[in-house]
Amino acid sequence: MVAVEWVTEEDEYVPPFSEETQKMAKEELREDKNTRDQALEQIRNWIKMNPRIENCRLDGQFLLRFLRCKKFNVPMTQEAIERYLLLRQVYHPAFNHLDIAEPNMDELLSLGYLFAVPGRDIKGRRVIVARPGVFDPYKYTNADMCKIHAITYESLMEDEESQIRGFVHFADGAGVSFPHLTLFTPKEAVRIVKNGERTIPMRHKEVHAINAHPSLKFALDFGMSLISEKIKKRVKIYTSLEDAVNNKMDTSLLPKEYGGTMPMKEMIELWRKELIDLRPKLLSHDKMKVRLELYSEKAREGAVSALKQGLNCSSLGSSDSIHGISGSFRKLEVD
Repeated sequence: MVAVEWVTEEDEYVPPFSEETQKMAKEELREDKNTRDQALEQIRNWIKMNPRIENCRLDGQFLLRFLRCKKFNVPMTQEAIERYLLLRQVYHPAFNHLDIAEPNMDELLSLGYLFAVPGRDIKGRRVIVARPGVFDPYKYTNADMCKIHAITYESLMEDEESQIRGFVHFADGAGVSFPHLTLFTPKEAVRIVKNGERTIPMRHKEVHAINAHPSLKFALDFGMSLISEKIKKRVKIYTSLEDAVNNKMDTSLLPKEYGGTMPMKEMIELWRKELIDLRPKLLSHDKMKVRLELYSEKAREGAVSALKQGLNCSSLGSSDSIHGISGSFRKLEVD
């Protein structure tokens, strides 16, 4: 049997953060040295023995993002890792080759479609700014939209302080119109949101949105119906920036255009440097693979119910055609 060359090998994990953050990890996530060491050993052994997983990262920094998000519940972590690996593959056009240097990704970043601001808030959390209205639905595809989100979130998840402290989201809905809503079918939207919340190991602590146009209320209501009650309670929607400020939303870390001190253009350039530094690591994720023929057709299509049922194996042989979500990305040619 040929030895697998893993994307990253096992390492001797040492926490890179302060005692204060370690205390928070213990209180909120049940993390201490003993729990962490045992869980990492269990997860690594499970990956190596799992016939469906062909390749994966084995370093602590990567595996702990899932363990922390699942509060060190090992079975739930195993499901999240396998779901993550499978969905990266079936959504191939949107979640592989996460390269910020690609022209469309570079343009979307320069427009300020999605970026993390420098520094941290008073609770030590990174703040993510989204401006969906600058996304041209006639120029860019739904795969472009998914990919810039994947680049942003994958990069942020590499930071262990953020894995523990979580994230704050700020969205400006100005400019969003009906064509934006037709980028995804309702079925695609459901699968992306549901799988995303279960699979992307981010702790979403606060979500603030301004300028949500009343004509799109039905779409907003639909989107809110897809997220969990826990996240729903953390969402605050304001009619305008003034309304948000009047309701005590903290604008100090936001771009100058939204009440902060640093111009948006400067923030975007600082974020670009972070992304460029992490580019090799994100590109190495393309080596992570599962054996698609060992999953049910529903699981390969990203059906939430199939993935919840223990990622059922399929009796289909590898000669069968693989029907996946990747086929549903419109206006996109796949090599």
